[in-house]
Amino acid sequence: MSVSTTPVIYYYNGQMLRTKTNVTYEGRKAVIAPMDIPVECTFEELIDMIYSRTSIDKRRFKLLLNCKYPLRSGNRFQPFPIWDDSSVRRMLNMVNTTTIEEIELFIEVVRVNAQLNQSVGGHVDLFVRNNYNVAHSEYGCGPSSCAVPEIGPNGDDEGRADEEADYEVDEDVDDECNEDADVEVDEHASSFQNFNQLLENEQGIYVSTQAPSCDVSNHPDDETLDDSSPVNYHLSPTPQFEHVENLDNAVAICWTPWVQHTTGYSSGEFVIGQVFNSKSDLQDAAKIYSIKAHQEFIVVASLKKLLVLRCKKAEECHCPWKLRAMVFKDTSLFVINKYTGPHTCVNPCLNRDHHQLDSNLVATHIKALLKAQFTLTTAAIQASVMEKWGYQISYKKALDGKHKAIRQLFGDFSQSYTELPRLFLAIEQSNPGCVVVWKTCEINMPNTEVFQHVFWSFKPSIEGFEHCRPIMSVDGTHLYGKYKGKLLIAMGCDGNNQLFPLAFAITECENTDSWGWFLACIRNKVTQRTGIYVISDRHPGIMVAMSDPHLGWVALFAYHRICMRHLASNFMTRFKDKILKNLVCKAALATTERKFNKHMSTIRRINSEALEWLEAIPSQLWALSHDEGRRYGLMTTNISEVFNSVLKGARSLPVTALVQLTFFRLNGYFVARRELGANRLASVEQFTPYVDAQLQGRVLKAGSMEIVLYDHVKGLFHVKSRRGRTHRLNPHEKNCTCGKTLIYGFPCSHMIAACQHRCVDFRLFVEGYYITRSYYDTWASLFHPIFNEDEWPLYNGLTIVAPYSMQRLGSGRPISTRLHNEMDVREGITSITCGLCKQLGHNRRSCKNRNQV
Repeated sequence: MSVSTTPVIYYYNGQMLRTKTNVTYEGRKAVIAPMDIPVECTFEELIDMIYSRTSIDKRRFKLLLNCKYPLRSGNRFQPFPIWDDSSVRRMLNMVNTTTIEEIELFIEVVRVNAQLNQSVGGHVDLFVRNNYNVAHSEYGCGPSSCAVPEIGPNGDDEGRADEEADYEVDEDVDDECNEDADVEVDEHASSFQNFNQLLENEQGIYVSTQAPSCDVSNHPDDETLDDSSPVNYHLSPTPQFEHVENLDNAVAICWTPWVQHTTGYSSGEFVIGQVFNSKSDLQDAAKIYSIKAHQEFIVVASLKKLLVLRCKKAEECHCPWKLRAMVFKDTSLFVINKYTGPHTCVNPCLNRDHHQLDSNLVATHIKALLKAQFTLTTAAIQASVMEKWGYQISYKKALDGKHKAIRQLFGDFSQSYTELPRLFLAIEQSNPGCVVVWKTCEINMPNTEVFQHVFWSFKPSIEGFEHCRPIMSVDGTHLYGKYKGKLLIAMGCDGNNQLFPLAFAITECENTDSWGWFLACIRNKVTQRTGIYVISDRHPGIMVAMSDPHLGWVALFAYHRICMRHLASNFMTRFKDKILKNLVCKAALATTERKFNKHMSTIRRINSEALEWLEAIPSQLWALSHDEGRRYGLMTTNISEVFNSVLKGARSLPVTALVQLTFFRLNGYFVARRELGANRLASVEQFTPYVDAQLQGRVLKAGSMEIVLYDHVKGLFHVKSRRGRTHRLNPHEKNCTCGKTLIYGFPCSHMIAACQHRCVDFRLFVEGYYITRSYYDTWASLFHPIFNEDEWPLYNGLTIVAPYSMQRLGSGRPISTRLHNEMDVREGITSITCGLCKQLGHNRRSCKNRNQV
């Protein structure tokens, strides 16, 4: 009877290397060979087979086995340790459960050191005080492949009076190692480091509990393999242990990642001698262990140098589970010196939430998600926790976890106002020419001032704006987080019709004083260009500031225009008529006075009061036909609104993080668009992509028009389109009765048709802002990296604190202060329906028939 086998490719005489997405095997003398393994093979039979095929001396060397295990999410792999019969069966079954046809088995050889304790000299005795026996795997490949002594004071559990006493390590030790030991002990290194190196060479397995998503799984589970485990397997000594200054990066010694625990399954337990980088790491590991085991523990003692945990049902069910760890002298490392497990109690029912799944663990879990997406919602956090651990946490716990993660990643909200001056000094240090303007007020505290406003603009933005069209959009948006406030922004528009970030300010509130101060900073510190057109909504503070002759934004120096979308919203709020609102938008977008008057007449016939409301606003502020081509067709503040949405997530962060985000986002814009401009210059493209596309469409349209010349000296033409519409134009004056050439700054289809008729190059009528060279110059200036924080200049000024009036009082979700209008409601959405009476227009809480139903 034939025996079914599984093809395996095995590697030896090298070392296994792991990256974030793959596992490889390297070595100058590495050997690769095929092997067929019976499907019923046991771990002992596999080991004997490898020893016989590789001729490795079984008495002198142990084997560490790992197979290359595929993950479901993308083309990624992780190492899967082989150390018992179950893991062998799982490896051989990979050809049936995955797309792998041949299994790759990585073999690493570790020299057997029968005199490990003698090699270390007096280290072990002094370090561990007692040597409790720990079960050995026969071939040293399991989670307890070496005898790990307990670190305990004279064998006591916790009855010693000096529980927080540090361990003393004898520095006068024998540094000579056994000749057979494949360990090099540095005579200049500390005794603790040499001890670590010996243990690392024995075990060779480490894990980091500080990774963004720590899946501490030694046996990949089919249901959870999509979340790649950050378990790092290395040949020892690993790089983080080669130098004493990197010792703090060590997270675990003799660490055994546990399986996805089930009650009564003991191979996922802690091991005496495990070392954690900090107390918080140990606490997180204990929490994850309890969550996966569906058990709970209580804290018996939690001191600076001691942590004692026991099962919550120890008294009720006499469960022996207990963990005790202490800090190692002069380090932050915590070492497990007493452990009894697993749980013997049974959890009869599973709750929706878990006591150990607290907001601190949630914060650790979502750090990576929060860095990748600032707008991470509380509901998304709840879903992520549910997917990872199977528990439904409350909204409050998810929100608290988010706030803690923000503080851990980006700092404290209150402290950020104090650190903000030094951050700006660092930006100015690496990027000279940046502008920062402060406004504070004095208080009755020495060397302290209260924050009011801060304005900043980067040098590349100041220089690039000189090559943009003379348009600026200003807008304000709310700040979230612990402190209130407003973020004011000013945006330009480049020759490719893309937004150009110009200036920013954080203020206490949005009022006449803050807007006047912001616009004054732009005029005095950023640009003195004349003829700039400022587009905004009708905020009273902006209207007053634009009409103030002392700020430099009155006519001739600048011109104010109103956002058509905000105007239509105000109109809709006043008259509540969608037909009239659409007519207002058509009148605003009309390119000729004839069309404008036509729509205004229609509005008069429908509602004369609405016409009076519109006529009270000067037409040149909102109508394109009366604009004289000064706003280049930009009718809204969308360029500001778009950048507001870019910063949406950052507006809930501390102000230092918000400022840094503006720096890095602007650098990203400059890098990408500078490269686009350089490529178009290299390919001898004359205009920006936006104008090229517009001109190509208009050239095609001009080919079907009829042209009649009336005066070849003055250049008077009569052009008739396919639809029968006629337009008069004069190329010498760049004037066409359609108005589009004047409005947009490049020729309309009628102008192109006339130029082609007279063999004139129509590209001469394109304004210089759309030329590729101008576009490149807009984004040519460079940002420079901010220095490391330890290289930042010292700030010797007064301490700046946030005003109490900006602080949000109370906990929970902040109350929205946004003035909602019809722009916040999408058209086509039906009204709400009551769940009781099924009528439209109200909900069950406000239902008048509530008592009757």
